[in-house]
Amino acid sequence: MTALPDRIAEGPGEARIVARSDVVVVGGGPSGLAAAVAAARSGVSVTMVERYPYLGGLAAGGMVLVLDDMTNGQEITVTGLCMEMIERMAKLGLAVYPPEVERGQSEALWRKWYRWGAYDFRAQVRPQPIVFAASFDPDGWKRVSNDLVAENAINLRLHSWFSRAIVADGRIKGVICETKAGREAILGDVVIDTSGDLDVAASAGAPFQHGSYIVTTVFRLGGVDTEAAERFKFEEPERFGAIDKQARRVVGGSWENWWLKTPLPGVVWCNCPHMPGHDGTKVEDLTRADAEGRKRVYAMADFVKANMPGFEKSFVVDVAPQLGVRTTRLLDGEYVVSKDDVMKRVHFPDTVARGRDYYTPFRAMLPRGVDQLVVAGRHYSATEAAQKLSREIPPCMSMGHAAGVAAAIAVDRGIALRAVPPADICAKVRAQGGDPGDRPSENALVLETQS
Repeated sequence: MTALPDRIAEGPGEARIVARSDVVVVGGGPSGLAAAVAAARSGVSVTMVERYPYLGGLAAGGMVLVLDDMTNGQEITVTGLCMEMIERMAKLGLAVYPPEVERGQSEALWRKWYRWGAYDFRAQVRPQPIVFAASFDPDGWKRVSNDLVAENAINLRLHSWFSRAIVADGRIKGVICETKAGREAILGDVVIDTSGDLDVAASAGAPFQHGSYIVTTVFRLGGVDTEAAERFKFEEPERFGAIDKQARRVVGGSWENWWLKTPLPGVVWCNCPHMPGHDGTKVEDLTRADAEGRKRVYAMADFVKANMPGFEKSFVVDVAPQLGVRTTRLLDGEYVVSKDDVMKRVHFPDTVARGRDYYTPFRAMLPRGVDQLVVAGRHYSATEAAQKLSREIPPCMSMGHAAGVAAAIAVDRGIALRAVPPADICAKVRAQGGDPGDRPSENALVLETQS
């Protein structure tokens, strides 16, 4: 039998131009939605492409159902579009968070709110302080996202799988997507890469590093008597500990609080199983992880139904349609944020976004060697160690907000994206209700010049 070659030549082909806009956003996850809405509200035309038939990325499809890492103690540091999403979902009864009077450190507050995920998970004290964090429903996220897209006249193209960047003379001109209708081209003056895996920037030739971390198959259980389950934990701690330990062993990897409440009565969120050793850019690894994850989900579901008080009538509601991938490609941009930058709360002269108590410089969102392209989300320019501390959904939305505003300013003024003054980005983000981090906290390490 003749050995098959490992490569074949493809013809040049062509793509039908289906949209032209000032700004093109690739990826409809949290950071992409923030970027698209911020740009549209700044007065430019926006096209957003998304491979799945819904918006939300890991927040909706990956069912990462707690928005956290957005407070510095009792100060809420991520506002703007992230808070708008929370407030809109709360009005629909699809988001829950502790009111200000119930944030702080006490055993009573802990017992009331920890199963909502509303605690400072980085705190070393016990009980961990209750802080602002929001539990939400994944379809609530999709619903509110659709509302924002419609209200802001964003040209949304779902079912569009990014294929490659269109680059000429070192400048990105648009993107090619694969669709059921064939190859389609979307052209724009500025492109925002919110793909999560740096798909656009990598295709455009921007340098990057490759990282990896655990992946997770998230699922939800219904029919849970959450009051009985919590009562069991506190009234029979030894028995609870033994059963809970065995449940986590069955699933093969989880956080300590592997189940949390959701806005839907009797439905709990299970952020597990965690699985190491998979590359989120490889088809083979993703396929194995999806299959293995489902096996572990049902093994755990059967175990807790048979053994855990409160779960006697439980059943699997759904398994997340997207695998929870945390780290793949990371931009090697004009500045690479280090772990020290995050831990020491370094405040940069070109800060344009804020997380918990860390800051993102505009340079960390700009690829080297490609003009008119900006990156926002977990694939921004950071070391692998720094990214693990700064990749939660709220800070990614803060980056998206800044990226959308920066793109709009560049288009409006007819200037290069990298020439947009960071101070102008911050002023516009603030005008839209966000906190870009231009006003450092008292414990920040302020750099007077760019390093």
